[in-house]
Parts: sequence; C-alpha cells; structure tokens
Amino acid sequence: MPKLIFLPHEVICPEGAEIDSEPGVSILNAALAKNISIEHACEKSCACTTCHIIVREGIDSLDAAEENEEDYLDKAWGLEPESRLSCQALVADKDLLIEIPKYTINMVSEEH
Repeated sequence: MPKLIFLPHEVICPEGAEIDSEPGVSILNAALAKNISIEHACEKSCACTTCHIIVREGIDSLDAAEENEEDYLDKAWGLEPESRLSCQALVADKDLLIEIPKYTINMVSEEH
C-alpha cells in the first residue's frame, strides 16, 4: 500500500504526516480521510486551484495531468513542474512525498 508523506505545513499539518492510501484514490480524498484538511473550494471538480500540491518524490508514478487540470495549474500560486491538483492526482503504486504550498490563490486574494 503506497504511503503519502506530507511535509510540515504550519497550518494544515504542522508536524507533517504519513498516511497509507489505496491506489486509485485521489491524493485529496486520501488526505481528507486522515484529517489533513487541504482546501478544496470547488468541491473536487477541477474548477479552481485551492488543492494545489507539489509532489516532491514519486510524481513519475502518477498519470499525466489532463488538459483541464493543466489549465487550472497555470493559475496556481507558486507553480512548479511537480505541481498537481490533489483532487485530480490519483495515487498509484509508489510512495509520494507531498508539499502543501504555504498559500493558495484564495489566501493570496483574501490577503491572509
């Protein structure tokens, strides 16, 4: 069973977290099931960028992002080549090292 290792995030998981996930589950659903509250303003419909994550290790095991996800990622705050929307990225067979960015576009626009 693949492990999802979340790097520390000062608000969402200050000490980081390591969880198990079944393959085929979105990273967002796996996180939410273990009380890691990644923001998801569009209710997981690939219509915003609030669930943006950066997959630091294991990204090669994920299916490629579809065009709609790529279009939204272009709007994400702090975009990197390893960026994904956690509502769209499905866990495969490898462990993943995940960073939740410090800000989302919602936080930046609301001046948090």
